[in-house]
Amino acid sequence: MEIKNKKILCFGEILWDSLPSGPKPGGAPMNVAIHLNATGQEVAIASRIGNDQAGKDLLAFLKKSGLKTNLIQIDGELPTSEVLVHLGADNKVTYEICEPVAWDNIQATVPLIAKAREAGLLIYGSLASRKAQTRETLSLIMENTAIKLIDVNLRKPYDKKEIIEPLLFKSDIIKLNNDELAVFADWNNKKGMEEKELIQWLASHYGAGLICVTKGENGALLFAEGKFYMHPGFRINTVDPVGAGDAFLAGFVAALFDGKSYDKSLAFACGLGAFVASKAGATPKYNMEEIEQITT
Repeated sequence: MEIKNKKILCFGEILWDSLPSGPKPGGAPMNVAIHLNATGQEVAIASRIGNDQAGKDLLAFLKKSGLKTNLIQIDGELPTSEVLVHLGADNKVTYEICEPVAWDNIQATVPLIAKAREAGLLIYGSLASRKAQTRETLSLIMENTAIKLIDVNLRKPYDKKEIIEPLLFKSDIIKLNNDELAVFADWNNKKGMEEKELIQWLASHYGAGLICVTKGENGALLFAEGKFYMHPGFRINTVDPVGAGDAFLAGFVAALFDGKSYDKSLAFACGLGAFVASKAGATPKYNMEEIEQITT
């Protein structure tokens, strides 16, 4: 899989996660972009916020995190997004996603289309496609991007097959978790298959060159160029699992872009995900030495 350049565009939701400890900036595309920037990659984030104080606060947070905000659109009617996050037993996370919100209305502006045409890698999730306008915009910019990576993020009731599958068929890289793998198997009546066999089928069925399945504290499994790579994960004291999967994805892409092998990229991704899970919030500050302490 050849990437024309190392310019990355992250597209989708940015929001406030309302945690028991208080509101935190969130949204998978934003979290991924922040971690990519922290690891030295050239990344842009495209989304939409409301013309309200919550939106202004998100813009300030993005700027403080080192990201440009020129592709963050401002909606005159819809509010900035809020998600109610509930942490249950065994660090199980559930979400209540308010609607409609500004990122349901991302427009295909000239600057966004130009950035998509320029980028070598487009990263997007499944959640942002829940409404027609943002789904149409994503479909349009996907036509102008070399490599497309979907970060599957199934959230009820926005997990419909007719919405998600077209995105999968257009994706070159699919990142998902164990539960989402089981959902796709159920959609296609593939129950009873062994995990690796199911992943190989997934790659063939959707035409993806790379499949990455995350397993929480048990690491991840990667299928790339006809081979499997596995990492068992790193043992840490979990403080807040929100955003760990986003950090994993950013770490994996960053490591590949830095020329690391698939197995070393997987190890770095697991290490970055573990570090984030050991801290409060989805985008804690860190330096590479802290991640290397986990991975070595």
